[in-house]
Amino acid sequence: MGLAILILLALIFLFVLTVLAKTIRIVPQARAGIVERFGKYRTTLDPGLNVVVPFIDKVRYVIDMREQVVSFPPQPVITEDNLVVSIDTVIYFQVTDPVAATYEIANYIQAIEQLTMTTLRNIVGGMDLEETLTSRESINGGLRGVLDEATGKWGVRVNRVEIKGIDPPPSIKDSMEKQMRADRDKRAAILTAEGDRQSAILTAEGNKQSAILNAEGERESSILRAQADREAAILRAQGEGQAIQTVFQAIHDGRPDQSLLAYQYLQMMPQIAQGDANKVWIVPSEIGKALEGLGSTMNNLQGIPQETSGPAKRVDMGPSEPAVPASGKSSADDAVQAAIKEAQAAANPRRGSGGSSAAGGTEQSGPAGGEDPLS
Repeated sequence: MGLAILILLALIFLFVLTVLAKTIRIVPQARAGIVERFGKYRTTLDPGLNVVVPFIDKVRYVIDMREQVVSFPPQPVITEDNLVVSIDTVIYFQVTDPVAATYEIANYIQAIEQLTMTTLRNIVGGMDLEETLTSRESINGGLRGVLDEATGKWGVRVNRVEIKGIDPPPSIKDSMEKQMRADRDKRAAILTAEGDRQSAILTAEGNKQSAILNAEGERESSILRAQADREAAILRAQGEGQAIQTVFQAIHDGRPDQSLLAYQYLQMMPQIAQGDANKVWIVPSEIGKALEGLGSTMNNLQGIPQETSGPAKRVDMGPSEPAVPASGKSSADDAVQAAIKEAQAAANPRRGSGGSSAAGGTEQSGPAGGEDPLS
């Protein structure tokens, strides 16, 4: 009897636990529970602790109310120019009505996938490949509008549609890469040509400016050289004119006579003998007469008198060299007298030491008075 009571109490406890488990339902946050009574929708449970009728009400579905992300596998799509491209899409959606999402469609995720594929084919089918690759924003906007309109009655809101990738065929990729390389090569060649042109222009301008500056420098240099040459020529001409005028004035003021000309003739004779081409120089015995004849021939020269009278006028030649001492002057006179004697000896080489002349030679005497014409 006691054992039966214990078994009965245990069964009652298990029944109570089962009833409590069927009565109390806990729904997580951002979830919604769909309750059915005898297979018919009764109510929607909010997040938290909820009480239902046990064995009558049943929580059929628990719907996630958060925004969800679904990535669909790449789908082949034919463009307007009959090229097959593979497009990979991503859908961001959120359930707004759990009852509609449960009873209006069997599987809203699969429905969204199929609708995305058909809509994408319709949109991309009206574009060529280049427009498809450059019009992602327009494709995204078109997909979002169609999906949002179609899924509204399902209790689903499509927030955003993104195209993750558009992959053309490998042959098209190769052609596009070649085209891009060619385009880049063209732009590089254009930039290089423009750079070369700018460089050539700058170089030409630099050469032009350099040539102009060089020409201006040469012109100024030529002008300065010409001015310097002109001033030098003027100064030389003035100097020569002053020198000639001074010499001419000195000659006239000094009143030269025939003795001076004879002395100049004697000074030139040693220089004539010093020439390299003069191997043999014969001094004639009549050199004294020649000197006398030279003096006689000069008598008729206009402007040179035979004898001068009166004191000679000294010409002021400016500052002169330091005065020569008396010893130096006497030595110079001795040298002059020695030169005269050598000339007379050369004129009469056969004269003896006692003053007699040899055959064919004549003794030379100075002009009037028996004096040396140069003394």
